[in-house]
Amino acid sequence: MKKEMEKIVALCKRRGFIFQSSEIYGGLQGFWDYGPLGVELKRNVREAWWSDMITTHNELVAPEGAPKPFSMTGVETTIIMHPSVWKSSGHFDLFHDFMVDSKESKARFRVDHVSVAVVYAADKTPVACETYMADIGEEGLSKTKRKRLEKALAEYEKENSLDASETPQISVCNLMEYRKMLAEANIPANGKLEARCPETGGELTEPREFNLMFKTIIGALSGEEGTAFLRPETAQGMFVNFKNVVDSGRVKVPFGIAQIGKSFRNEITPRNYIFRSREFEQMEMEFFCHPDESFEWYQYWRDRRYAWYIKHGIAEDNLILRDHTQEELAHYSVGTADVEYAFPFMEEDEYGELEGIAHRGDFDLRSHMEGKLVREGDQLVVEKNEHGQPKYKGSGKDLTYFDDQTRERFIPHVIEPAAGADRATLAFLCEAYYEDEQPDEKGNMQTRTVMRFHPRLAPVKAAVFPLIKKAGMPEIASSIYQRLKSAGIQAVYDQQGAIGRRYRRQDEIGTPFCLTVDGETEQDNCVTLRDRDTLEQVRIPIDDVVTEIHKRIYG
Repeated sequence: MKKEMEKIVALCKRRGFIFQSSEIYGGLQGFWDYGPLGVELKRNVREAWWSDMITTHNELVAPEGAPKPFSMTGVETTIIMHPSVWKSSGHFDLFHDFMVDSKESKARFRVDHVSVAVVYAADKTPVACETYMADIGEEGLSKTKRKRLEKALAEYEKENSLDASETPQISVCNLMEYRKMLAEANIPANGKLEARCPETGGELTEPREFNLMFKTIIGALSGEEGTAFLRPETAQGMFVNFKNVVDSGRVKVPFGIAQIGKSFRNEITPRNYIFRSREFEQMEMEFFCHPDESFEWYQYWRDRRYAWYIKHGIAEDNLILRDHTQEELAHYSVGTADVEYAFPFMEEDEYGELEGIAHRGDFDLRSHMEGKLVREGDQLVVEKNEHGQPKYKGSGKDLTYFDDQTRERFIPHVIEPAAGADRATLAFLCEAYYEDEQPDEKGNMQTRTVMRFHPRLAPVKAAVFPLIKKAGMPEIASSIYQRLKSAGIQAVYDQQGAIGRRYRRQDEIGTPFCLTVDGETEQDNCVTLRDRDTLEQVRIPIDDVVTEIHKRIYG
């Protein structure tokens, strides 16, 4: 983990943003708790997303860039659903990763997280390999491992009387791709061509499938008939309620259903703090539209979701919108783009996924009508078992949509913006972290740590200080604090320590505005408002405090 990321993690623990789950018992890998400030930050992220998707939406007026006006609504569905949901959706069969174990240390790795660097001889024969626990390129090879590759290459070329290459040919792939390449070339994976444990250098087991869904038991039944799963995503709850929402909400296509909720994935190797964990929160929306208009809507949501992160404080230089290649697309996907962020734990010029915007076609509604679908050529068809029957039956319910204006019946296409509340929170934490030099009370330059949250996301919006604990200042400050709280503005009151140290405490938790009651307040009925980022200080009337803070937060 890079030094900057270590500082962010330490600050999150010290200031009460994020704690390791069950820490007093040694912790539980892949699970995290949010502290007093973290829960406020994450709640603000959720509310900003919900506001953009639902609250501020006007179904009578098309937002900028949208093809036409549309409706939006929300649902909250259960974490445990009927097991057939996951069979029809494909999760039961396909929601897995491949893993390998180190025979020596028993450490476990996801196959796609293990990189293999391969060196080739002049005759294109793979000669040797080195294994890494990272996504690397050729430029990321360590000097020691590169020297071993070059030595093995020199030995091979000498033994086989080959002309030595001017530059060793080295390529990097993940472990699964490497094993597939050797198998297709009928080359045994042994000796110098055997991929070893990236941590110990010992032998690895054969790759095997690992289902990522958490199993649980419903009721008193302990056999297969009582088996259910914690949901690995929130999307399916919206698909299976499509007809309920249409019938009860009187919504018309195009419209969206949004949901925020917990999901669970039994990750083989949770890593990078809260970026990849086993329990996490998703913010997803399924947008149902006419098939003929689906590409326009895909483009609209693709662009809008990217802009949302910039609007809330992510610098464009740290954000990309990456379209999936044809090889990356899921078998049902017509098109997918990822909003990705340059997290501090990533290598230079690498990005981690924040949100995926997928054009899912009619795959989901058809799956829950007809049964599990697989691709055959250009078509999605119901997968059959050895008896020619559907492998997993759908619900058999009619999930088509009837447009009473055009008299047309069709299966809507779906555009899905799927964001992680935890990953978004982590991105905003990383983006906010900043260090500068500012003078202390004695004029000496000191390093100042600042969390530059967008005011709307900041856990605390304003801090109120009496300059000293006498002369009526605490009473006035307390009154201002109560006004802010009554107006629904998250504020804190602090009268302990020198004013400079109080400012530093608030800077470190990201409070955008500090209000100080001083010796002049009783005469002019004003307080000093300090801006966290510019350090500008202005006098404002006490009666204007709530209005001014609200304006600075929301514009």
